[in-house]
Amino acid sequence: MEVGWKISLVQVNATGRFQAHAEEGGEMEMKKKRSISQVAMMQMMRSGRQPVQRTAEDFFFVRTLGEGSFSTVYLAQEVSTGKEYAIKVLNKDLIRRHDKVKSVMREKDVMTSITYLHGGHPFFVSLYCTFQDPTRLYFAMTYAKNGDLLQCLQRLGCFDDEVTLFYSAEIVCALDFLHRCSIIHRDLKPENILLSDTQHIMLSDFGTAKFLDPKDNFSAGDKDVVPRGEESHHRSRSTFVGTAQYVSPEVLVDGDVGPSCDYWALGAIIFQMVSGMPPFRSVNDYHTFQKIQKLDYSFPEGFPELPKDLVQKFLIADPTKRLGSAEMGGVEAVRSHPYFATIEWENLPYQRPPELKPYLPASCGEPAFHSDYHVPFNIEPGLDDAALTRLMGLSLKDFVPMRLKQATASISGLHSAHSSSMDSNKTTEDERERKLGIQRKAHKYHRFVDDHLILKSGLLDKKKGLFARRRMFLLTEGPHIYYVDPVNMELKGKIPFSRSLRTEAKNFRTFFVHTPNRTYYLFDPERNAMEWCNAIEALRERYLDELPDEADSPSSKGNKQKR
Repeated sequence: MEVGWKISLVQVNATGRFQAHAEEGGEMEMKKKRSISQVAMMQMMRSGRQPVQRTAEDFFFVRTLGEGSFSTVYLAQEVSTGKEYAIKVLNKDLIRRHDKVKSVMREKDVMTSITYLHGGHPFFVSLYCTFQDPTRLYFAMTYAKNGDLLQCLQRLGCFDDEVTLFYSAEIVCALDFLHRCSIIHRDLKPENILLSDTQHIMLSDFGTAKFLDPKDNFSAGDKDVVPRGEESHHRSRSTFVGTAQYVSPEVLVDGDVGPSCDYWALGAIIFQMVSGMPPFRSVNDYHTFQKIQKLDYSFPEGFPELPKDLVQKFLIADPTKRLGSAEMGGVEAVRSHPYFATIEWENLPYQRPPELKPYLPASCGEPAFHSDYHVPFNIEPGLDDAALTRLMGLSLKDFVPMRLKQATASISGLHSAHSSSMDSNKTTEDERERKLGIQRKAHKYHRFVDDHLILKSGLLDKKKGLFARRRMFLLTEGPHIYYVDPVNMELKGKIPFSRSLRTEAKNFRTFFVHTPNRTYYLFDPERNAMEWCNAIEALRERYLDELPDEADSPSSKGNKQKR
């Protein structure tokens, strides 16, 4: 494997040799200090493993996986072996211009250390090789076929107890290995936790990682960056690394940063996996930092006691008193917490991960719901009485046919949800225009629906984990489902329609809307969940021939491996 390019501020001359890049201040000399990558190469050579040279011509570049400010990640297939890799491609001019050379070299050094000096670990992305051409740098690494935890949280809202426990334990194992390598991550967050083809975690993105032993770091004297737009708030504390919602207090005050900063981030991640939202959030990074420093967070109703106790022990301002710190017993104290009592630590890499599926935790007197959505072989298309019975989980012998209301959404009663006929053949164009004319004059939500005829409207609670927001939902021709903040009268979003959209009624008040990239959890206080499911499914059937197979949205563009 080739693990040893060394670019810093260099250019390639006509003969292919590297030359120091001239800056305004004069010739910049390359550091004579050996990098950890060079040590890794020497160890490989002693063991008989010779570095293999790679170029871009050795790979088929298949498609784009993700894009960042300074890099693009491609899915690539090696020509000689057919194996798939994620290849991060960085533009040399950009990383020089934005002073990111040390960050890039640090990421390479950390990945080389993890993969080669320490033998790799199943819970980490592995570095296959690095190479360069006159204008670009290349990292070839493990391809994470199943995206990352952030994508899963965005799609599902939150995780059930079994999934949260399993992935929390795997993250603990990964941090234990990383810290034993004398490395701290410093930017642990759901987006940096990838999922392998077997749904196990793989930590990634080591551009802000830090070697605890300075001699291991090729890029000594790290220059960390403040988020864009926040410089004025941090004149005396102008350096920090990480992501606002997961960064620890000691990082914000330029204190000594050790392994316990990663356990703070883990506490925030567990909070998010359970509840659907991170504990510290605000209108901007600066106000989020203020909340972090004041430990200004609270647990929503329904947060289970064991993970709550664990999170509280991780989210401690003093890093020496934080669970996971050396002073508090290190990783063994974490593993011994009652939350992890059922975990078989040595077997985690070999266990089958629990299924990631839509889940709504118990709240507001409603029980917890797992999605049972699948397409059985004996199912018939359509939404007749038998289908509704199946969706409600009722026995056919107990089923009493009920007549679904079929009336256009009431213009005067805006806060009640009425069904409407989805049979466009029975509505003449003149009748439609008459109704649309009335709607334009009398319906206060008309301005949000792009002049489409509203077929059904009603106030629903849009849930995400343990959090809920009341929204006015508007089902219109098109087809479209808009939802509006009724207090601030602000359009908050749309549920994307596609052929694969499906509804799932859980009881008379709770129903799910499944789209390719997300499940929406909705609660109808008027107990008309079945009517909503009927109306949405009927509208989908009406427009079936015009709908895309998958809604066109950014998250439908494929795997988003780390940039």
